[in-house]
Amino acid sequence: MAAKRALVILAKGAEEMETVIPVDIMRRAGIAVTVAGLTGKEPVQCSRNVVICPDASLEDASKQSAAVKEVLKDQDGRSGLIAAICAGPTALLAHGIGYGSTVTTHPAMKDKMMTGDHYKYSEARVQKDGHYITSRGPGTSFEFALTIVEELMGAEVAAQVKAPLMMKD
Repeated sequence: MAAKRALVILAKGAEEMETVIPVDIMRRAGIAVTVAGLTGKEPVQCSRNVVICPDASLEDASKQSAAVKEVLKDQDGRSGLIAAICAGPTALLAHGIGYGSTVTTHPAMKDKMMTGDHYKYSEARVQKDGHYITSRGPGTSFEFALTIVEELMGAEVAAQVKAPLMMKD
């Protein structure tokens, strides 16, 4: 199996848990994760004033463009996994990605996400539809990350990563 890679796009004001937990869980599973700063490689101040240092700028990480739209369109075009949490799924809407799919968001983003009636909405904590995985917020970060790991690495690896985390079933 080829090494699996993930690109996590980090923007100012991002929710810390929604960034760090998925990155940590994916790395525990052996996925090569690059945290890419949306506006460059400088440290990014998150919503609760935790500062995260990106591994690279989005422009360097994608080697194509600093535009999220181009990264998403490229990934979508090859049916590569696209995962977004909390308000993140609104980037799909903004760039015309995944129309017709069932998605979830943070409850505060539901009305925005349903603008134009391009998606079916789910109240699930984590929603998978084809190559899209969406989730609701900080409290769903572990489930979201483990769903990504299961999709990329299989259920056995996801179970091995989950066991020492001491999560409630």
